[in-house]
Amino acid sequence: MTTPNVHTVPADGPPVAGEQDALDLLGDAFGVGADVVVVPVERLSPEFFRLRTGVAGAVVQKFVNYRVRLVVLGDVSGHVDAGGPTADWIRETGRGRDVWFVADETELERRLAAVD
Repeated sequence: MTTPNVHTVPADGPPVAGEQDALDLLGDAFGVGADVVVVPVERLSPEFFRLRTGVAGAVVQKFVNYRVRLVVLGDVSGHVDAGGPTADWIRETGRGRDVWFVADETELERRLAAVD
């Protein structure tokens, strides 16, 4: 088992609001040899959490295509209805390998330690 190389994006900065923003993050990740990019929830545009806009799909697809894990760090509860489609998508996505939603650094460290 190899330890993933993690690139954490600062909480302050331009919002991640589409495909080009995802490509910019991926470029930064490749520059430091990262295979995991941690994006604080504050950096995601509100449209990311409105699935009908397609922003989340476009961003996630770029990360999947380039085989870089995307981790959203922080409390997303303010962006989702408990029983709504976004909450369902976050829950389902978090079960996979490509995109994780983690509440804090402790949960991130636990998930990274379990990576095979």
